[in-house]
Amino acid sequence: MTHGEKRPVPAGVLWTEEGISFSVAVPKGKNCRLCIYRGKKTEPFREISMEEDILYGDIRSSGIQSGLKDGDEYLYFIDDEPYVDPYAHGIRKYTGQDENGLETEYVRALLCAPDFDWDNDRPLDLPDEDIIAYSLHVRGYTKSQGSKVKNRGTFGGIIEKIPYLKELGINQIQCMPVYEFEDHIRLARNYWGYGEAYCFAPKSRYASSNPVRELKEMVKACHQAGIEVILHLPFYDAMPKQKMIECLRYYRQEFHADGFVVNPYTVPLEVIQSDDYLKNLKLIVKNDEFQTVMRRFLKGDEGMIESVIWHLKHLCQNDHQYHYITDHTGFTLCDLVSYDGKHNELNGENNHDGPDYNYSWNCGVEGPTRKKAVVKLREQQMRNAFFLLLMAQGTPCILAGDEFANSQNGNNNVYCQDNDIAWVNWKKAEKEQWLTDYVKALIRFRKEHRILHPAEECQGIDLTHCGVPDVSYHGENAWQVPNEIASRQLGVFYSGATKREKDLYIAYNMHWEDHTFALPSLPKGKHWRKIFTTTVQEGFLESNGEVCQERKAVIEARSIAVFTGEAYESEDTCKK
Repeated sequence: MTHGEKRPVPAGVLWTEEGISFSVAVPKGKNCRLCIYRGKKTEPFREISMEEDILYGDIRSSGIQSGLKDGDEYLYFIDDEPYVDPYAHGIRKYTGQDENGLETEYVRALLCAPDFDWDNDRPLDLPDEDIIAYSLHVRGYTKSQGSKVKNRGTFGGIIEKIPYLKELGINQIQCMPVYEFEDHIRLARNYWGYGEAYCFAPKSRYASSNPVRELKEMVKACHQAGIEVILHLPFYDAMPKQKMIECLRYYRQEFHADGFVVNPYTVPLEVIQSDDYLKNLKLIVKNDEFQTVMRRFLKGDEGMIESVIWHLKHLCQNDHQYHYITDHTGFTLCDLVSYDGKHNELNGENNHDGPDYNYSWNCGVEGPTRKKAVVKLREQQMRNAFFLLLMAQGTPCILAGDEFANSQNGNNNVYCQDNDIAWVNWKKAEKEQWLTDYVKALIRFRKEHRILHPAEECQGIDLTHCGVPDVSYHGENAWQVPNEIASRQLGVFYSGATKREKDLYIAYNMHWEDHTFALPSLPKGKHWRKIFTTTVQEGFLESNGEVCQERKAVIEARSIAVFTGEAYESEDTCKK
């Protein structure tokens, strides 16, 4: 049954109480018909002629079609050539044989009913300074057997991992492309999801049933747990800007996405922000500068102090960015401290693909080793890396699996590896529980100290008339910034007066030799207590840290130490 009313906008399909209307752009003069299928049948059970109408320009619109249901499939034929709706909300693919008997893939658009009980759900809009982000690939995060989830490699698998994410301290996940991208590029598997895609359709392989409903369920479950969902929408170069804007609106409105990671060269931020519907959502762009600076500092490069100071205090979210030391492009953290060079031989490009400059250091041996000294140093370097990331004043983002030393065997470009190389190896989670516990402790420590994640950037001046700047920088000598090119040491003094907290002093020694730091003077009646060092595995000491009576401390090679300013207590004994 068909109603005569036509609704040419929005493009794609529109569900109404009366039924469904279809709209598609077709060049003038071409014939167009709409075929609707039920089940896997090759013959349509309904055909509709999409006639030209001068009122609608190049848009062809059907009358409202009743009798259709969720799960039905449809396909346009323009001059008898199949044409998949680029605005389809779902995609279904079949493998069959063409007229020559060769195996081929058939694609149809899927009708996806929009009804879903959101139960008053809304995007969370958490303050940027409170975010601990976590970057993951929906399929790769839970696809391995070690993930111990029922629905491996799906949106549902993410739901099953929410308790783990909450325990870790995560309140935002950043998902790599979740739309229906082409599975192969240049004869290689397209694992990451870049390139041409049906951008309005959630990826069917990422769902155990209905992908639209399952993605909505994932977002809703995350929101109920206090976790934001940010979607990577890189789009593709040939996609019209207006269509990109429509896609952003769609995921915001229909899936309650909290924000997006976008490519500013494909769709400029100012274009997105000029849209009244999108101007206040979270927009994120990638920037490798923090990563490069902190990697070079970590491995002991000279001349990095000035850049490190800037990145430790810069609120990257003001530039629509986030801090990361590892990302899906490049080494994992474990590989960053285990390989000097990339090992992408299995990608089939003679190891020519992937970034050549990784600023990594293998700690003396390339790849896996049983040498205890090398293993110990790598563990310490991973603790240092997490500290640099989570104590910087900006929004930090952890690469999924880094918290238990996940490895990709030295492959820094797993774009084509939809297998164990790229999937997160959850078997390491039990073996490397010490690192997960350490990351939990760092996140907890960051959250407990507002001076480590302020809403406004520190000014380096005395804002409370307490005699100490809100943040100051030191070397081996207090109050002297180590500007020497060879310096690999830095002390950072955070005054707690502005937040009514304890003062904090963090001493970074990325040199391969021990160094003695003179600690800045505290007001009368207070002393410094060392509560943590990355040379030990147990995490923050808190209650049994060392009291520093002599106003100086030896910071071991390639380590970081944290001190708190506390009032003297009679039972304190002098420890050095």
